[in-house]
Amino acid sequence: MMLANNVADSADVADSAVLGEGSKVWHLAQVREDAVIGSGGIIGRGAYIGTGVQMGKNCKVQNYALVYEPAKLGDGVFIGPGVILTNDTYPRAVNPDGSLKSADNWEAVGVTIRDGASIGARAVCVAPVTIGRWATVAAGTVVVKDVPDFALVAGVPARRLGWVGKAGVPLVRDGEQWTCPETGQVFIEENETLREAKS
Repeated sequence: MMLANNVADSADVADSAVLGEGSKVWHLAQVREDAVIGSGGIIGRGAYIGTGVQMGKNCKVQNYALVYEPAKLGDGVFIGPGVILTNDTYPRAVNPDGSLKSADNWEAVGVTIRDGASIGARAVCVAPVTIGRWATVAAGTVVVKDVPDFALVAGVPARRLGWVGKAGVPLVRDGEQWTCPETGQVFIEENETLREAKS
C-alpha cells in the first residue's frame, strides 16, 4: 500500500535522499543516503539505489534492479527488471595480504546513462561505461565499453546490431540516411555514430 508521500511502508528511504515531485518508491526498495530521484521517477519493488546516485526526471527503475553509486542517469532513462549497474572495476573481497577490503581500499566508478536510453531486463553494465542518448541495451546484454547515441546493442559482450530512434523502434536505412518508421525522424550515420538530421 502506498502512503500519501508515494513511498511504500516497506521501502527504506534514507532521510537525506531527495525524491522529486510525483516520484514513487515501491515495496522493499532501498534508496540510500544523498541519492537524488528526479520528478516523476519510479523505483520498483526490491530495487536498490546507491548512496549519492543521481537520476533525472521521469526515470523508471524496474523491480530488483541494482543501481550502484556513483551512477548518473539522465532524464527519461528506463532500467529493466534485474539490471545491474556495477561500480568496481577490479572487484575483490580481500586485499593482497588477505585482509578484508573496506570502503577505503577501493575507488567506486560509475555507469553514466544519457537521456532517453533503455537498459533491458537482466543486462549488466560494467563500470565505467557510458550509454548514449536514446540507445537501447537488449535484455541479458553485458556492456563493457561505451555505447553510442541511438545504438541498439546486444550480446556478451555487447555489440551494435543497428540503430534505434526515440520511439525505441529499429531505424530503416533509406539511402545514405536512416529513418524511424514510427515517427518519420531522419538520422545520418557518420564514423560509426548517428546524429539527428537538421529539419
